[in-house]
Amino acid sequence: MDMKEKCLAIITARGGSKRIPKKNIRKFCGKPIIQYSIEAALTSGIFDEVMVSTDDGGIKEIAERCGAKVPFIRSAETAGDMAMTHEVVLEVLAEYQKRGMAFEYVCCIYPTAPFITPQKLIESRKKLEETGADGVVPVVAFSFPPQRCFVLEGDKVKFKWPQNRLVRSQDLEKWYHDCGQYYFMKVSSFVQEKSLIMEHTIPMIMDEMEVQDIDNYEDWELAELKYKLKNG
Repeated sequence: MDMKEKCLAIITARGGSKRIPKKNIRKFCGKPIIQYSIEAALTSGIFDEVMVSTDDGGIKEIAERCGAKVPFIRSAETAGDMAMTHEVVLEVLAEYQKRGMAFEYVCCIYPTAPFITPQKLIESRKKLEETGADGVVPVVAFSFPPQRCFVLEGDKVKFKWPQNRLVRSQDLEKWYHDCGQYYFMKVSSFVQEKSLIMEHTIPMIMDEMEVQDIDNYEDWELAELKYKLKNG
């Protein structure tokens, strides 16, 4: 890897979580969940700067205690419920540019992603550099083929795609979804396309045991169970 090319890790952690209050700093298996993202980024050794973008003083304090930098507070525009993640990343890059700091690569990391490891981040940067891709995103296959899903019509279930009702699962194309963990991107491409998933984004395929969306308390408990199973 060409470590001369500067690389920034941005952990996006606003304070206004509704379904799980203080979600980004809630204890997960004994430590604030954001700490897992910060430690993975720092331990990987591939970033020139590991920062947290937040509007919240409590998150700022914990982030700095964990070793991340919080050089500026997120604006009101990018801290609202309707703000998009790519807007946060653009704001951070612009703020660093004002300070005379430019980066070739940026990795946007979510604060509730305890399954991220330093090795995954290292491998993602390596893939990005070796392939010349615009971005790398962790993906996981749907556990059940979506092509055989139902829709509800009144009180009845109907096949969304009736032509697939008798097709064997193994004969259907594998479909994948975003793991919701991180996006590793070439800055020049990202600034041009203003999207986390760009024209030439390549996958890091993950196992289901390394992925858990955390939107509610049940998700949280399931994520802790998976984490304990994986890490003993």
